Amino acid sequence: MATHYLDFEKPIAELEAKIEELSLLSTTAGSFEAEIEGLRKKAEQLRKKTYADLDPWKKTQVARHPQRPHLVDYLAGLFTDWTELRGDRQFGDDQAILGGLARFRGQACVVIGHEKGHDTATRLTHNFGMARPEGYRKAARLMDMADRFGLPVLTFVDTAGAYPGLGAEERGQAEAIARSTERGLTLEVPMIATITGEGGSGGAIALAAANRVLMLEHSIYSVISPEGAASILWRDGARAQDAAAAMKITGPDLMELKIVDRIVKEPVGGAHADRDAAIQAVGDVLEEELKALSGLTPEQLRRQRADRFYAIGRAA
Repeated sequence: MATHYLDFEKPIAELEAKIEELSLLSTTAGSFEAEIEGLRKKAEQLRKKTYADLDPWKKTQVARHPQRPHLVDYLAGLFTDWTELRGDRQFGDDQAILGGLARFRGQACVVIGHEKGHDTATRLTHNFGMARPEGYRKAARLMDMADRFGLPVLTFVDTAGAYPGLGAEERGQAEAIARSTERGLTLEVPMIATITGEGGSGGAIALAAANRVLMLEHSIYSVISPEGAASILWRDGARAQDAAAAMKITGPDLMELKIVDRIVKEPVGGAHADRDAAIQAVGDVLEEELKALSGLTPEQLRRQRADRFYAIGRAA
């Protein structure tokens, strides 16, 4: 897969293009190992400098990076015995949300998450991670099952928002989102949500009404997209960068507001730069958080979750 560079990564792309060019020449016109090594160090230093201080709009671009790990990558890297369960038992199956049974480092659990897809065919199959009502009803059904069998629920959030189409609205999109959110809040088993890319609006919180909400370092979590906010505030979607800065959508701001509980550090250059390392970092934090919740009673889990969400937005 060819590397995709974001606009602000162009200087890095130019250096890596020179490295590739010299590597090809090395096979036909002598050795350029010293020059290549120097360029590699320079590219790495530039990558560290670039990613050390990303503004909210740049983080938004990284969160949407097409090569960022998606749910299917986390399933392959962290879980065994994955068995997908489909359908909402009312209308049909929505592949924008995948869910099923699995083992996480030996522990049985229920996994639910948005899947955006990696290429044109899979993006269409998964509707770019924008779920319809049946996706959220499937999620609620799987949470019911987790409660019945005492299985922890691990969710992975990565969506621009719920699908706003006419059919979705006719089938009760708002009600389905509310039911999924309510079911998360009332679970008597541990629930941990991880925002791996975009966490957009009610479509995200329907899978994030959890005891612990984790967030990757360069992910975003917001009530509306920066473009949508700019269109409302200034009637100009081109001012998305200004909206992103004002909306407090990045990890540090959300930690301060106590909307998320923990930030998972990404490899230098973002999760797309070293997908395996990013996936394992998420797994290590999930394991820690799951152990911390394992000693709580069902009532304590419900109370902790309720207290966590009721406290958001209230003065200390």
